[in-house]
Amino acid sequence: MSDSSNGSNGHAPGERLPGRQRRRFPDISSRAYEHPADRSALVALRKLSGFDTVFKALSGLLPERSLRLLFLSDSVRVGEQQFQHLHTMLLDACYVLDLPKVPPMYVTQDPQPNAMCIGLDEPVIVVTTGLVELLDEEEMRAVVGHEVGHALSGHAVYRTILLFLTNFAVKIAWIPLGNVAIMAIVTALREWFRKSELSADRAGLLAGQDVQASMRGLMKIAGGNHLHEMNVDAFLAQAEEYEAGGDLRDSVLKILNVLPRSHPFTTVRAAELKKWAASRDFQRIMDGHYPRRDEDKDASVTDSFRESANHYAESVRASKDPLMGLVRDIAGGAGEFGGRLRDAFTGRPGSAGSGSAKDPGKGPEGPSEGTGTA
Repeated sequence: MSDSSNGSNGHAPGERLPGRQRRRFPDISSRAYEHPADRSALVALRKLSGFDTVFKALSGLLPERSLRLLFLSDSVRVGEQQFQHLHTMLLDACYVLDLPKVPPMYVTQDPQPNAMCIGLDEPVIVVTTGLVELLDEEEMRAVVGHEVGHALSGHAVYRTILLFLTNFAVKIAWIPLGNVAIMAIVTALREWFRKSELSADRAGLLAGQDVQASMRGLMKIAGGNHLHEMNVDAFLAQAEEYEAGGDLRDSVLKILNVLPRSHPFTTVRAAELKKWAASRDFQRIMDGHYPRRDEDKDASVTDSFRESANHYAESVRASKDPLMGLVRDIAGGAGEFGGRLRDAFTGRPGSAGSGSAKDPGKGPEGPSEGTGTA
């Protein structure tokens, strides 16, 4: 695809991207692909005068300089002479997403497949050898685009703070009140970061423009390099089963399982990305209709929060999770809260009134006949 911009990020004007033609998105704002919950939080933070300045002022306390020296001294820096194929992917992703400055990228020895974008002053991308060895070229292209999306959205600053606070919480775990205070912040940051991962998955799809490669990459991260043993449709069906299965006890367990995680569950990420790839929003971006960066200063916090609220309302309405079903019923005035909550947890079918069993032949401790609120 021809483009009239200069090649400041390593590409000549109008240069064809390696392998196949991909659309470029000049001056694209990160608002174009950000998940509603992620975007509303970031717009609000950016509107707070001096917020980023205050966080960057912490650079003297955060071990960012130490991290940069560590990667420089004990990892392999990606470039024209080392991991050249990754270097080309990085340049391509920055070109497609129009990131003005290409961030440094390192490969670090770690069998665990992982990648991250950190840094307060400037983002740094790090990928592990486990990830490089696991993914093919198009799958890796989506991952590199994912990390470039983090950089374009400004996620690196908050990710660095999250890493620092997580390590700090471990060091002061022996101080009860101190640890509780830190972990409260860490929990909030993790919740935001899980949403930011959904945004970055979308950026990876925009960079690679191959939804099947994005799906395969997520599937490999979950199950390893055994594609002949796996199936994308069956993998997505797991997400459907995960969301809809069980009763309220399972809903609570899902919440408890995800709280300590920085990333959403892999099947959930795949299902979310597949849904977005089929949406009108994605098609509009591919057609060249998307918000520009020069409009960011005019972004409305109110509109962003309204969009986020609408997203959550729609999520509750469409969700098959038992807890969300209970929320819908309560909001619609169906049944008394205590009775429905009791029935959902005990697996006993409730009535439209108090939730008591209607069969006179069974007492209140009669056998369960269902799995609770659907």
